[in-house]
Amino acid sequence: MKIGMVGLGRMGGNMVRRMRRAGLEVVGYSREAEVNRKLADETGMIPADSLKDVVAKLDAPRVVWLMLPAGEATDAVAEQMKQMLQPGDVLVDGGNSHYKDSQLRAIEMKSAGLSFVDVGTSGGVWGLANGYSLMVGGEKEAVAHVQPFLEALAPAPDQGWLHCGPNGAGHFTKMVHNGIEYGMMQAYAEGFALMKGKTEFDMDLAAIAEVWRNGSVVRSWLLDLTADFLSKDQQLDAIEPFVTDSGEGRWTVIESVEQGMPAPVMATALMARFASRGEGDFASRMLAMMRNGFGGHAVKQRG
Repeated sequence: MKIGMVGLGRMGGNMVRRMRRAGLEVVGYSREAEVNRKLADETGMIPADSLKDVVAKLDAPRVVWLMLPAGEATDAVAEQMKQMLQPGDVLVDGGNSHYKDSQLRAIEMKSAGLSFVDVGTSGGVWGLANGYSLMVGGEKEAVAHVQPFLEALAPAPDQGWLHCGPNGAGHFTKMVHNGIEYGMMQAYAEGFALMKGKTEFDMDLAAIAEVWRNGSVVRSWLLDLTADFLSKDQQLDAIEPFVTDSGEGRWTVIESVEQGMPAPVMATALMARFASRGEGDFASRMLAMMRNGFGGHAVKQRG
């Protein structure tokens, strides 16, 4: 079995490594020639020097997997692939594209005789060792065609991947997954902050995290990661309280509004990330001035 992988960053590169360990042939392409060379030397990946070369080095019916940033980068390469691939070939988007974009892309590819599969990919930098969680959308025949690659990337051939539904369902499931992740992370952060704030108890946060990891209802992989970094540093004084968001949490909250389905935990977690970046600072200054206006409460001055 042979697959083309376009995008050899942290996720794409490790996915190549995992597929090569499973004995699959991979034709890989990155715009950075040095990345191509190093990964080829390390894994036996077949390097390609262009998108056209990726297609030329694959056997029909071809499978090309895009592992690129959502938006313009994926859009541009998908459009080029639409022109280069032949009827019967399969294009896979394993990035974090919006599910509505994937629904439209499937229609566009079908008009060219191509199949499209959207794969929500979770596992991060640990996916190489542990396998990836793969949420798949597409027509049954197309998913069956890429199944050997899904089985190689997942924790086990029969675990960790699922054909969730038609095109868009894979990326939709991953979007909701990330919304849940936001809420879980926020709950852990607030809980540990409460314990850190109870200074008279002098609590060992790392030890508490370790206890919770074993038998507790709130145990999870996120807690495993939390226990690990707390064992090294419980103060985190060198860390800026600035939390970015990849976009999928926003999409999940927007989806809840569109459906009229309440999702207050996800929405609040998203707002907390905005607040961490100072995006609520002006509103906070407004609140301080209002309190000063009606009650004469003191206002803290900068500097």
